[in-house]
Amino acid sequence: MEVRPVDVNHSDWDCTLEETGMGKCAVRLGIRQVKGVQEATAVAIERSRAGGFDSVRHFWLRTGLYPRIIERLADADAFRSIGLDRREALWAVRGLGGYASGQNGKMPAALPLFAALEEGGLQREVEMALPAMPPGEHVVLDYATLRLSLKAHPISFLRNRFAAGGVIPNARLKDVEAGRRVSLAGLVLVRQRPGTASGVIFATLEDETGIANIIIWPKLYEKRRRIVLTSRLLLVRGRVQKEGIVIHVVADDLEDWTQELGLLSSEDFGEAVIARADGVKHPGQDPRDGNHSKEEQKRMRAARFVPRSRDFH
Repeated sequence: MEVRPVDVNHSDWDCTLEETGMGKCAVRLGIRQVKGVQEATAVAIERSRAGGFDSVRHFWLRTGLYPRIIERLADADAFRSIGLDRREALWAVRGLGGYASGQNGKMPAALPLFAALEEGGLQREVEMALPAMPPGEHVVLDYATLRLSLKAHPISFLRNRFAAGGVIPNARLKDVEAGRRVSLAGLVLVRQRPGTASGVIFATLEDETGIANIIIWPKLYEKRRRIVLTSRLLLVRGRVQKEGIVIHVVADDLEDWTQELGLLSSEDFGEAVIARADGVKHPGQDPRDGNHSKEEQKRMRAARFVPRSRDFH
């Protein structure tokens, strides 16, 4: 099924269906998916959308939304239909009147003459050639603002590093013989410990190729308790177990690789080259991080955007 991103020219508050032809439909993500945006914002957008928006400034003038709210939409990459990616849209928002004027982000009242000039596009700012945001950075910000990404899976940017360490994609499990030892890594989606399972934990890991079901025996859980409970990205070493079409990996060792996700916001995973002075790509040490090691800092950066697993006991 095709899923389309949140977009100011197409999205309502709820997710909707859009016809694609041949009797098929695509799912359009709703504005409710954007963190920090309320339904009233979506209502204002829908009421002002007749004829479509052609710029961030046009969107601002038509909707009357505070620039701070428009910034949240730009953070969510919701201006693609007007030809702006996330970084370009954020730049345009920063140029809106009242953004940094101490007016709490509220759009100032415009005189009729100047409002007409704005609507006519006669006061447009000179366009700037901004450096492209690396794909990995886009995915990081998608997770931070939408809790998902339609552009790529975070693990896809780490696959070469994983392959060098013998970590196989989840999709290859179906081709591995039962009893063979494998290494897997993925985002932790679910951790379950059923009351009837005698302390056994079942975990579901996701990478860019699919999911893998992991069995963690009580003895290993007690040995790696913190890793089992807190890891966002988990490395599993174990043996393949097959029962019909059901495949499990019985873990015999676990490692917390959450810090690897921090590389998505600190290294270049695309062709774009960003200057080392770029504070987005090469952030300085956050004073809130105190005296944490570099590895700990990477892990904390990663934990800020990776959704928590859905755990059941």
